Amino acid sequence: MKTSQNGFTLIELVMVIVILGVLAAVALPKFIDLKGDAQLAALQGVAGALSSASAINYASRKANSAKGVAITTCATAANALQGSLPATVTISTGATVVAVDASVTCTLQDVATPAITTSFTAIGIL
Repeated sequence: MKTSQNGFTLIELVMVIVILGVLAAVALPKFIDLKGDAQLAALQGVAGALSSASAINYASRKANSAKGVAITTCATAANALQGSLPATVTISTGATVVAVDASVTCTLQDVATPAITTSFTAIGIL
C-alpha cells in the first residue's frame, strides 16, 4: 500500500521566506518613521542642557557675582551654555523677561521642523 505524503517542498518554503523578506524591507520603513522621534529627543536634550546650565549658573552667580552670566530673558539663558545652541534650534519665547530669582518656562523650537517644540526652565539672575 502506497502512502501519499502532503507538504511543501523546500523551494516553496524558500520562496515564501524571500517574499516575506522583500515585503519587510519595503513596507516596514513606511510604518516605522523614527526621524521625528529622533528630532524630538535631540531637542529635549538641548532643553535639558539649557535648564541645567541655567540652574548651575544661578548657583554659581549667587555664590560669587563675578562668575557666571546674567540671565534676564529666555534668550540670554543660552549664554550659560559652554558652547552655543545648535544651528537649527531657536528659543521661540526669547524676549520673555525672567525676573531675578524667578523661574520661567521657555520654549525651544526646531527650525527645520517647526512642529517640534519643547520647553526648558530659565532662572533669572543679574
